[in-house]
This record gives sequence, structure tokens and C-alpha cells, in this order.
Amino acid sequence: MPILSLKPVVLPAPERGDDLQVRVSAPTTGTELPVIVFAHGFAGAMDWYDPLVDHWAANGFVVVQPTFLDSATLGVTPADPRYPAIWQTRVDDLVRVIDDLGTILAALPGLAGRADPERLAVAGHSWGGQSAGMLLGARVLGADGRPGEDRTDHRVKAGVLLATTGLGGAELAPFAREHFPFMNPDFDTLKTPTLVVAGDADQSALSTRGPDWFTDVYRLSPGAQGLVTVFGGEHLLGGIHGYRAADTTDESPERVALIRRASTAFLRTALEVDATAWPAAMATPDPAGRIDVK
Repeated sequence: MPILSLKPVVLPAPERGDDLQVRVSAPTTGTELPVIVFAHGFAGAMDWYDPLVDHWAANGFVVVQPTFLDSATLGVTPADPRYPAIWQTRVDDLVRVIDDLGTILAALPGLAGRADPERLAVAGHSWGGQSAGMLLGARVLGADGRPGEDRTDHRVKAGVLLATTGLGGAELAPFAREHFPFMNPDFDTLKTPTLVVAGDADQSALSTRGPDWFTDVYRLSPGAQGLVTVFGGEHLLGGIHGYRAADTTDESPERVALIRRASTAFLRTALEVDATAWPAAMATPDPAGRIDVK
């Protein structure tokens, strides 16, 4: 199905220091289109992840992508006073996007009347997975070990978390403990239906554990209903962040195709578009990976 993309849709944000820029992508036809708000990983931007975004849009979703303050396109450095709170600003940005979906959808002519914001999902990769996960119900443990602010957004009906970091504390490498204290999630209250995607070769320098670290959200959250294990997948999961990107260490169209197929099917069922899509995906073997369900 042909798609259209528009960027940037600019949401004024003087208190943020930089206006919030957003890309919106959608199929050229169709009505009652569900919406995915996608959170990029560290240093990314609204125009990353085309291998996923193009597929989702071609299969009947509206995809909205904000650019966060850590984006390399903005040049915000650790010396910037905003930097320590970027992990919180990311969540604020996702909420702002959801609050202003009417404005964003109206920017693409004719889309506002064809989209269904009540069928709303969030998705994210890496740091974006943590950001999106907080709207699904995950929280961050403070220095006292207690869960911090609850940012669950009940407008969000489903989620997809890709290569999302696991437990903090002793699970973190010393560098991560020093520089990323917010990387200390509590998944007990993540109750929104969620699909987790992890590569079984994703060895993070931020963790003292192996690739199974990225499955913690599946094991520990009541809302995580499925786990896609990508065989041989490293942190970029075969190249989900861009076509023929030079930094893809595990480039594999087959891995990307599995993630496309599984995530699309999960969201179509979770957002009540097609009740048969996810059961069919679970029943279809794929040499690129495995689907497990609770």
C-alpha cells in the first residue's frame, strides 16, 4: 500500500529549549487507522527506523515519531543543563505528542478523519524502549529502592519494546551505574499488553549479564504477552533503524522481516483490528527467530 510521510510537524515547546519536531507517516487509503507513537534510541531522530515505519504504515497504521533532545541532530551535550533530565523529558515528549495528536494528524491532509487515536500504541527501541515502557506502566527505582513517578498513560492500549534494557543495580556495569542512574526499571506495574523483541546476540557493555538482560521486561512484567527472540540479533536487530545503514553489525533482511511481521500482527490483534493476526503469527515458524508467549 502506498504511504505518505510529512516532516517536520513542529510543536512549540519554549520550556524545552527546542521545539518538538515530529514526523507522521500513514497509508494513502483506509479509515479507522490505528496510531503508533514511536520512540527512537539514543542519538536517533524522527526520520530513523524506516524499515519498521514504512512497513507499519503500508499495513494500515499511522506512525508518529518525535525527535528527542538526545538526538544527534540537535547537538545537546552533557554540558547542557537539560541533559541529566533527558530521560524524563523523553517521556514528557511522548505525552505531549499524544496530547497533540489532533494537530499532528491534521498536518497531513485528510488524515485526521481517517485515523483512530483511540486505537493507540507506543513502541520504542533501546532507550526509546525505556521511554515508551514508562507509558505502559514501568517505573524507575530511586536511590532508596522505591519506585518513582507513575507515568502510565491509559490512553495507550498496547506496546512494542525492542532491545529494551533490563534490571539495574548490580545488573549494570560500573560505567552505567555512574552515568545512567535512571536505568533502574521496575516492571511490576507494566500491565498494558506488550510485545518484547530481543536479540540473542545482543551483548551490552552497560550490563554485567548476557543477552538475556533484554528479556527482563518480558519475564517480569504482567503486561508482556509475547517475546520475539531474534536469532543472531545484536542491538540493531538486523538493521531496524535504517536501510543499508553502515553501522549495522548484524544486517539481515530476514531478521527485520520477522520483527515487522510479528509486531504488525501483535498490534493488529491488541488494538482490535484483527483478532486472528497474532494467533496466526505465533503459529508460523520462522528460521530468523522464535516467538514465545506466556
